[in-house]
Amino acid sequence: MKAPAKRAKELRDLLTRANRAYYTDAQPIMSDQEFDEQLRELADLEAEHPELRDPNSPTARVGGDPIDGFTTIEHSVPMLSIDNTYSEQEVEDWVKRCAKNLGSDPNSDGGLFTGSEAPTYVTEPKIDGVALSIRYENGTFVRALTRGDGSKGDDVSHAARTIRSIPLELEGDVPDILEVRGEVYIPLSVFEQINEQREQDGDEPFMNPRNACAGTLKNLDPKVAASRSLGFLAHGRGEISEPGYADSHSAMMTKLEGLGFYVGDHRKSHTDLVGVMNAIHTIDTARHEMEFATDGVVIRVDSYTQQDALGTTSKSPRWVIAYKFPAERKPTRLLSVEHMVGKTGKITPRATLEPVLLAGTTVSHASLHNYGMVRQRDLHIGDLVDVEKAGEIIPQVVGVHEQERPKGAAPVLPPDECPACASPLEIEPPESEDDPTLETTRRCLNPECPAQIREKLVWFVGRNQMDIDGLGELTIDAIMGSDIKLEHFADIFHLHEHRDALIEIERMGEKKVDNMLQGIENAKSQGMARVLAGMGIRHVGATTSKLLARAFPDIDALIDAPVWALMPQAVNRMSGTKREALLGSKDKLETEYETGLGEDTAPVVHEYLTSTPARDMFARLKSCGVDLSSNDYRAVDQDQDNDFAGKTIVLTGTLEHFTRPELTEKLEALGAKVTGSVSKKTDLVVAGESAGSKLTKAQDLGILVWDEATLLEHLEDG
Repeated sequence: MKAPAKRAKELRDLLTRANRAYYTDAQPIMSDQEFDEQLRELADLEAEHPELRDPNSPTARVGGDPIDGFTTIEHSVPMLSIDNTYSEQEVEDWVKRCAKNLGSDPNSDGGLFTGSEAPTYVTEPKIDGVALSIRYENGTFVRALTRGDGSKGDDVSHAARTIRSIPLELEGDVPDILEVRGEVYIPLSVFEQINEQREQDGDEPFMNPRNACAGTLKNLDPKVAASRSLGFLAHGRGEISEPGYADSHSAMMTKLEGLGFYVGDHRKSHTDLVGVMNAIHTIDTARHEMEFATDGVVIRVDSYTQQDALGTTSKSPRWVIAYKFPAERKPTRLLSVEHMVGKTGKITPRATLEPVLLAGTTVSHASLHNYGMVRQRDLHIGDLVDVEKAGEIIPQVVGVHEQERPKGAAPVLPPDECPACASPLEIEPPESEDDPTLETTRRCLNPECPAQIREKLVWFVGRNQMDIDGLGELTIDAIMGSDIKLEHFADIFHLHEHRDALIEIERMGEKKVDNMLQGIENAKSQGMARVLAGMGIRHVGATTSKLLARAFPDIDALIDAPVWALMPQAVNRMSGTKREALLGSKDKLETEYETGLGEDTAPVVHEYLTSTPARDMFARLKSCGVDLSSNDYRAVDQDQDNDFAGKTIVLTGTLEHFTRPELTEKLEALGAKVTGSVSKKTDLVVAGESAGSKLTKAQDLGILVWDEATLLEHLEDG
């Protein structure tokens, strides 16, 4: 049997080659099943031998733990934006201007540039994605930054490591410092699946792949990026420690392809104007067959020396321009509007249209996004509407031919009650009271709404909520597909009455059912914080649930509390009539405790908690034996005498004796506030092994830093 370190290296090398063969060379060397088996073996080895773990291991592709927040870092070389145009004439003018400024003139008989300084131009598709700069030091992935404002970007390394077309280790002729710039994209097939699911959930679909990609990269949980099969296409450079590494864009792309980067298949070089313009038309024809959304063509001067000679403006390089394709738009009839209810209760309007061929596909539905947009368009059933594809992907209604409106056509009106359960709706107020068309969201607040209940049940039983072992998403679907009633949180705690029927469900069995029922029984004692966190209440996540459970002894006390009691810190900052309206004759709240809720969010939560459906739901859970008292409660005026009470603490790095959630819970029980980012308000940073930028920032600010040994001493003393 091979030594673990040797076998881990073999597996990493093999999986790295397999990634390159699949994503760069398009010549797979193993099946998906074989790849997954090898990856699983490597993950098991790293779990058994923590000393073998490596942040750039292929196992990082599946995503690790969520990060606490983003660090903003300055680009070593600014990431400037590219000027763009929708005019072919402007492209021609730009091409000629570059040639002239470089000392060359176009030949009158066909656009050939002459002279020793005649430029070569490179054309390639412009991907509708998110710009990324990836830094390697000595061939090893160090970090990935978004463009940001061009001078500074957010560190999204946690997500970039999951992208299989981004090499984590480079082999061959690599400068000590190499920054590769390119575009992260969501493959169109994946993008369509994401939006189909969002529409089924009643959520507003993403406008375009770039919007979805940006949201994925900025999600704090790397597993989200890992689940969406992001791609990366290299198209540029940042800092390079060897100035002579490549002398042109074409040469750089050849070098990067040799290092394992995907650099695209539609790049062409041209020495005349005719070739440049023909390339624009060729890419326009081919783009509908590409795996990524393409909204134009990038044209650049190839030579780096000539690029330097042309220089930049304050915003953009003079040696590159992007021609943007105009969106295709066609008229069709609006047949109906469906009001779709999502898992959070959000209601989204969706248009059904007479089928129309648009950008290569037949369009029958289009997003209307929100009811403010419906009002702005003044839509009526039967209207002749203009439809275009946003980013060439998402159909949307962009205009109405009012003069073509059928006589007696009914206006499209937002629902006054939930279309799934007929419950009243919460309507978020418009940003401007003078313009009601700015309304964005209507939401069903009924916790028993059938359109929401399945997703809420899946969330409720999850590990960080009620943590019911054996009752996951697939099991919930199987039970809901049987004759057993599962329409309410309380129904979970009645499943023991259906043991025999559960055993008969396919793939259940006696042992699995008994384990699940025991998990349900155990969940009854999880306490108020877990119950609140599991209900999917707007503005009430795990942290706010725990804070509320500290401030209130049980659910009855929370429900009976006035709205000001849910936001004491916000109230103490108020003055005048607003404060008097909330507090009456009270001069000041005696104790300022934290709830995680503020002036905007506390009234929403209070309205939900005091609603009839919510009261009924808590009553039903109580009747099932669910403990709705707080396991975390401590009187808000109770003074704690220890080294942590009242302190704001940040955790960073890897600790030997605690997981981060365990230590967070312990410190919070001692009266501390644990946050994810270092600021001037931070009192203490606890730094474990491999502490990163948070430790550096704490040292720069002069904040007290403890290692784990010091922490343990103070915990023992406290």
